[in-house]
Amino acid sequence: MKTELREAAVVVVVVALFGALLGVLWWRLAPGVPLVGDVVDGSWVVYFKDSEGEQAIGVDGTFTLLALAFGLVSAFAVFLWRRRGGVPLVVALAVGGLLGALLAWRVGVWLGPTDDVIAHAKEVGKGVAFSAPAELGAKGALLAWPLAALVVHLGLTALFGPRDADPYGEAQGAQQPQGPYGVPPA
Repeated sequence: MKTELREAAVVVVVVALFGALLGVLWWRLAPGVPLVGDVVDGSWVVYFKDSEGEQAIGVDGTFTLLALAFGLVSAFAVFLWRRRGGVPLVVALAVGGLLGALLAWRVGVWLGPTDDVIAHAKEVGKGVAFSAPAELGAKGALLAWPLAALVVHLGLTALFGPRDADPYGEAQGAQQPQGPYGVPPA
C-alpha cells in the first residue's frame, strides 16, 4: 500500500505540474476579446468592440479542448506507466488533473493582458482596440481534464488492463459444467 501511495503522490505532482504548460498554451492559443476605451462625460468607459463577438466563448472553448487533450494524454501516460491501476492511482489522476487545470487557469490569467482595463484603455488611447484580460467564464471547464483522464483511464484499463483470474480455476477453453437447460450449476 505504501508503494501505491508513493506512486499516487508522484502522479499528482507530475500531472499537476503539466498545468503550467496548459496555461501557456491557453494564453497563446485562445482568441483575444477586443475591447475599446472611450471618454464619456469626462470619465473613461470600456466596452466590447464587437458586442456580438464570440471570442469570449472561444476562450472557454480553447481551455476546455486543451484540458480534454491533456486529460487524454495524462491518462494514457499513467496507464502505460502502471497497467494494473488501483484506486490510489485513479484518485491521484483526478486530483492531479484538477490541480493542473487550476494551475493552468491561473498561469493563463497571469500571462494574459492586465486586469486594469481602464488603465490599459488610457494607455492605448481613445477608440483603439486592445485585448481583454483572460477570463474563464465557464468554471466547469476546470473539470474537463480530470473527467477526461478518468474516462480514458477507465476505458484503457477495461480494454487492455490485466484480467482477473478465472473464478472456476479452470483451464482456458475448458467446458463449463452444465446443469439442466444449459445453465451452469449454482
